[in-house]
Amino acid sequence: MGSLEELRQLIQRHAAPVGERRAGEVFAGSVEAPTEVVHHVMEPTFVLVAQGAKRAMLGDEVFEYGQGQFLVVGVELPIAGCVIEASPEKPYLGAGMTLSVATISSLLLEMGPAAAAAEPAGYAVSDAPEDLVDTLVRLLRLKDSPRDAAVLGPLVERELVWRLLHGAQGAMVRQIGLADSRLSQIGRAIRFIRSHHAEAISIPMLADMVAMSESSFHRHFRGATTMSPLQYQKLIRLQEARARILADAGDVAAIGYSVGYDSPSQFSREYSRLFGAPPGRDKLRLGLRAMGAGAGSLPA
Repeated sequence: MGSLEELRQLIQRHAAPVGERRAGEVFAGSVEAPTEVVHHVMEPTFVLVAQGAKRAMLGDEVFEYGQGQFLVVGVELPIAGCVIEASPEKPYLGAGMTLSVATISSLLLEMGPAAAAAEPAGYAVSDAPEDLVDTLVRLLRLKDSPRDAAVLGPLVERELVWRLLHGAQGAMVRQIGLADSRLSQIGRAIRFIRSHHAEAISIPMLADMVAMSESSFHRHFRGATTMSPLQYQKLIRLQEARARILADAGDVAAIGYSVGYDSPSQFSREYSRLFGAPPGRDKLRLGLRAMGAGAGSLPA
């Protein structure tokens, strides 16, 4: 049996809803039909598609990845995505894990100096080599043996990260583990924006926080995320508003104010542009979907 075929079988056996995953664990997902677009913030993550395909949108960028390909995300990105190729006979199957800064940093100490490379973006898609697929297979096999997983799991996770460091997206993965890399500096600014999304942000303050000039900060932020800091903040505000609208029975306008909008009309206009319906109508649609098949989360 080939590694990719065994990976498909393991994913189908261990697929779990996003809400049931625990941080840091290898995850697996299965979907039997194309899905609606879901908006969410994706952490630094590795995902490999064993069957089917997905489409993702980041700002104005649209990219797809399918069977035998893997995605690496290097910073927290507000991605909109959907499964585009899946059926009951051939479901979409994907697996991966979040990327640990501590694990990457410790492995960098064991690597020799890396050759100079162009500064990476905050995400990329590549074809998966056989050794990477095989490592993920062995990680998922451990889900069948909790006793072995407790000891061997961290070792195989380190092996997977090691293979990523020496693969097509090694430059990006290295930057995740280097505290002074451009990607890590942008990551610090992103975390600040996310935790202060309802406040007015100061570009000079953000640039100073990461020790860059304003022009350099703008350039590197757009290079990592495809958008400006203010565009990023707007997406975070709107995604947070949508989550609150689904969870909260309160007033929609009040939710707009709570995420940083001063004008209900501007909130409604920008919300409609992103999600395809004004907040009130979208709230009803999300509620009906949640009572049916479940809402809000993408598979692996």
